[in-house]
Amino acid sequence: HSAAVSQHDTGTRTIYFNQPLEEQKFLKNEISTGKYNFVTFLPLFLFEQFRKIFNIFFLIICILQQIPGISPTGKYTTIVPLAFILTVAAIKETVEDYKRHKADGAVNNRKVEIFRDGRFVELAWTEVVVGDIVKVVSGKFFPADLVLLSSSEPQAMCYIETANLDGETNLKIRQGLPATSKIQSTEDMLQVRGMIECETPNRNLYSFTGSIKLHDDRLLPLGPDQILLRGAMLRNTKWIYGVVVYTGHESKLMKNANRAPLKMSNVDRTTNMQIWFLMAILLVISLASAIGSEVWKKETTKRWYLNDTGTGAKGFFMELLTFIILYNNLVPISLLVTLEVVKFIQAIFINSDLDMYHEETDTPAMARTSNLNEELGQVKYIFSDKTGTLTENIMEFKKCSIGGVKYGEFGDGYREDCSDRPNSDFYDEAFIENLQTNSQVRDFLTMMSVCHTVVPERASKYQSSSPDENAIVRAARNLGFVFCVRTPTHVVVRANGKEDSYEVLNVLEFNSTRKRMSVIVRAPDGRILLMCKGADNVIYERLSDKSQFLFETENHLRDYAQDGLRTLCFAQAVLDEADYKVWNDTVYYEASTAVIDRDIKLAHAYEAIEKNLFLLGASAIEDKLQQGVPETIATLAKADIKIWVLTGDKQETAINIAYSTHLINNEMALVLLNDSTAEKTKQTMEEAITEIGQEFLRQENEVALVVTGATLQHALHTDLESTFLDLALSCKAVVCCRVSPMQKAMIVELVKKNCQAITLAIGDGANDVSMIQAAHVGVGISGQEGLQAANSSDYSIAQFCYLQKLLLVHGAWNYNRLTKCILFSFYKNICLYLIELWFAFYNGFSGQILFDRWTISFYNVFFTALPPFTLGLFERTCSSKVMLKYPQLYSISQSASKYNAKVFWAMFLNATIHSLMLFYMPAFSLYNEIAFSNGQVGGYLFLGNFVYTFTVFTVCLKAGLESSTWTILTHIAVWGSFAIWLIFFGVYSHVFSILPLGAEMLGQADIVMSSPVFWLGMLLVPPSVLFRDLLWKVFRRRFRKSVVEEVQEMEMENIDPQKTILAAARQSQTDSDLQLQEERGRSGSLRSLQDTNHGYAFSQEEGGVVSQSDLIRQYNTAAQESS
Repeated sequence: HSAAVSQHDTGTRTIYFNQPLEEQKFLKNEISTGKYNFVTFLPLFLFEQFRKIFNIFFLIICILQQIPGISPTGKYTTIVPLAFILTVAAIKETVEDYKRHKADGAVNNRKVEIFRDGRFVELAWTEVVVGDIVKVVSGKFFPADLVLLSSSEPQAMCYIETANLDGETNLKIRQGLPATSKIQSTEDMLQVRGMIECETPNRNLYSFTGSIKLHDDRLLPLGPDQILLRGAMLRNTKWIYGVVVYTGHESKLMKNANRAPLKMSNVDRTTNMQIWFLMAILLVISLASAIGSEVWKKETTKRWYLNDTGTGAKGFFMELLTFIILYNNLVPISLLVTLEVVKFIQAIFINSDLDMYHEETDTPAMARTSNLNEELGQVKYIFSDKTGTLTENIMEFKKCSIGGVKYGEFGDGYREDCSDRPNSDFYDEAFIENLQTNSQVRDFLTMMSVCHTVVPERASKYQSSSPDENAIVRAARNLGFVFCVRTPTHVVVRANGKEDSYEVLNVLEFNSTRKRMSVIVRAPDGRILLMCKGADNVIYERLSDKSQFLFETENHLRDYAQDGLRTLCFAQAVLDEADYKVWNDTVYYEASTAVIDRDIKLAHAYEAIEKNLFLLGASAIEDKLQQGVPETIATLAKADIKIWVLTGDKQETAINIAYSTHLINNEMALVLLNDSTAEKTKQTMEEAITEIGQEFLRQENEVALVVTGATLQHALHTDLESTFLDLALSCKAVVCCRVSPMQKAMIVELVKKNCQAITLAIGDGANDVSMIQAAHVGVGISGQEGLQAANSSDYSIAQFCYLQKLLLVHGAWNYNRLTKCILFSFYKNICLYLIELWFAFYNGFSGQILFDRWTISFYNVFFTALPPFTLGLFERTCSSKVMLKYPQLYSISQSASKYNAKVFWAMFLNATIHSLMLFYMPAFSLYNEIAFSNGQVGGYLFLGNFVYTFTVFTVCLKAGLESSTWTILTHIAVWGSFAIWLIFFGVYSHVFSILPLGAEMLGQADIVMSSPVFWLGMLLVPPSVLFRDLLWKVFRRRFRKSVVEEVQEMEMENIDPQKTILAAARQSQTDSDLQLQEERGRSGSLRSLQDTNHGYAFSQEEGGVVSQSDLIRQYNTAAQESS
């Protein structure tokens, strides 16, 4: 294999390619986003499990139970359930991590052509090593970081799409060195020997320094213009050859990806807190019992029949350990495994939801971790990427205004007429008619097909670094003006059956300061025309006094902007031959050859000729949104979820998308933060805050905030971040543009740290990974761009619109289900295991247990295992249809009102009262020890089995009382669990004769079942215990109904609950809030968007390796046209 590499301590790496030298090992070109591998699974898994406080606690109990003489419950009653719990957790983690590795495998096993043994062979990406020469074809991702050698285009140029890396929609141009551009075939490749020296791997996406040496020639410099990064895609270029410099986790893309963090949900954190409290209570009652034991020993001297643990400190300590083991089940050991299994099955529900399945790409929703299911029900802030998440990254020419007349206003139904025009989203009968008679329409179409930097390819395809220009040229082609040839000096347009050739004299380039681009051409009739397209404000400033239709066009632009369309104004002027010659030979020549400040001098030269223009009209291009995006954003806003858009794209583009998604509307005031210094940034923010008013801070105002990345650098500085946060939280919509991946993560961290709210980040590109990992919940879009974001996320979906079902239905349901499941698990344990404390008052605090040791262990594992599962899996407040129709219902889970310290302690008190009743009612019924008519009495286990049976029955009924939804499975769980205990009780009472188990229980079932007191207790005790709960539920349903309960009842009766929900939403908005809103509406000091936004947006690479005017002069497509 002909590549060799070495890395020096000086921070450089040397790569020899096509030279049979000894190979040196570097990182494989394999990526892994999984948590574990074969070696690390056990240590990492155990570390993860024993970070949970309960597992440590139960491990300690297991160890204590092995000490002879101190465990009242035997040696194995904790170790068996703990081993079972860890096994289930290990299986769950293995399955989830297997899915991650499988997704990584899909990326790692993509195919690429590698130059081996004198020919190109197709191998998997994992086979690529540093020093390899690879061939990548159009539409494919680069498998590693490459140095570009040559391409199918002139002068080794190629187009790449970096939306996956930086979110920018325009294509970028990279160019190989002239020395390597001649390599065009396998034969050429065989002749090449060389060496590349470059910097060691680093995370800076925008810089690269190195040098290349061919055939012992001199060193030639390499820079960012020659590097093709993993994660970018080759576009509009048939093929490229490149040398691999960085692979796998050393590629710049992977250097920017952090290891997936271990996230913990809010509910888990609250549960951990409650477990700490329960442990504290456990210690307190164990201490109290140990003290009680000492007191009883002192007062009772005749106790020869008891095993004495001795007196003094040692005896007290041994008793304390006995009581800790006795009461340890207060902390529910089964809760962990219940939660693991419930969350795992909830994740399966998400994965198999057909409403979130995208048929076109065969992509289902995927819960890559199930630990955060309930977090989906509490989201308050969503941070969304733009390109590929909200938009499809496809531009389409939608409408235009020519000579004050609007065209293309007929909407979607009309478009069926143009089925004979492929790829056309624009068709208008009036336009076609006017094309024959109206010279302005013809001029407009001519300009669409001439004024651009697009290059035609075969089969009516075009290549361009600007998606906008591509859309305009395609639209002109569909309307009969076909741009067909570009030579270094001419463009040819085929229209009305004849070909017109325009000589390109000058290209006045676009940049974001000029906001326009022009071409100067000599038309077929000999006239010199200046054609200029750009933002309305810059075009209007340069129009001649005789220009017409200004007012009408401006109104049309405003309408287009409201629809979120990207607008450009088109104008042209006829230049005087002599004037043009003077300008070209002096002003332009001097500027274009200047050594110092060439860009500034060129801008002045362009300015001198771009004047006295005549307005032709305006175009409106749609940056196609993903399906259902505006509706989803509106629905999520109704659920009181704030949406911030964070994008690497330009300000104008970001504002356009905010419009078309209805995140911003014309009624909103706009705060623009695009200052270059910290001082100015501070000043602008303070002015905005003053205008909003201190009393409205951190409340939702009808204000939109737009921030650029350069300003964010200052705004996120420690001195200004609180001011920035005050301002951002006071706005209804926040749009951050030109932001780097790290800035995205910093914004998420800022909100996460300072607002007590759950955050969700959603994106699809590698530039979104850090943000996805920073948020409480990360959602990846597994669609157009690479799988980088989806592989690093907690949940992946195919379309942004599936987010509403994921949050409003699955999120809200899962939160409700899990909180009920957790509270019920605590409740059932407190009910049974506190009874041991009440019994201790009657057994001299000796540590004697009231129940058989194995029935204690099996209580959670078998007899009450099903109810928590049915609550955790099938409980639901309202149907998914209602949850989606009335997003206001989301606020119940969002506010965490169903599970917090207050709710926990209310449950704890209730369970304590229930356990007192469950012990004392049977105890009093047997107080005189007459359980049978023949005077026969029962022992302690006789009472224990009474109490145990009543407790199991009560707990199962309580689960039924907590259920809002009774399904067949709820019936099985409630009645089936009780039946399981009765069957077990019957069998276990007769097992001792066959197995050495449960000697004390021999014959107990027969004795208990034959006692009339038992059956009377069955009828009276559980209903008496639950009577207060039932009464409270009835009272609340009658007089203090919650919105959800009202909606449930209306659903049952098929009544539309709209009025109820809206009334509740209005009630939560107090009168003072409404008054504030009115005042706010009146203060018009903040700039209105109405005046500022006419929808201008244009994407094109600026300051690239090849200027646009040089680029178009490299091509001669006349040859391929004739062929």
